[in-house]
Amino acid sequence: MLINFMATITKFEDLEIWKMAREQSKEIFLLTNTIDFKRDFDLKNQIKDSKGSVMDNIAEGFERFSNKEFCQFLIIAKGSNSEVRSQLYRAFDKKYIDHEILNLRLDYSNFLANRMKSFIDYLQSSNFKGKPKSLTNIQPPTSNK
Repeated sequence: MLINFMATITKFEDLEIWKMAREQSKEIFLLTNTIDFKRDFDLKNQIKDSKGSVMDNIAEGFERFSNKEFCQFLIIAKGSNSEVRSQLYRAFDKKYIDHEILNLRLDYSNFLANRMKSFIDYLQSSNFKGKPKSLTNIQPPTSNK
């Protein structure tokens, strides 16, 4: 389904994918505050770094000077998002999270990955090649749900 409206994006905080990455970050922060998870400093720090990297790379890429650079940072963010999923499996294997939480977080992470991929595809096919900070008249990526 294509959302049919014209958007002017002037700051990274307006990007839907950044908002989604922020929500994922908050949810994983709550998960890592459980007693067992708190004690596993290595895994807690790894997932903390990965979840933050998703948000941060979207933000940093937005402030770059071309769609090409923005796409490079989105690809890095997408990779960090994959790291989050891998680390969620490790948390599940160590019994820090149950199957229901694992599936919920994996579904959200996969949905975010699909949205990032759609946005990357859009930017790569766009005629607009200037500084993303001044993006105008951009159709948001199509929703996968």
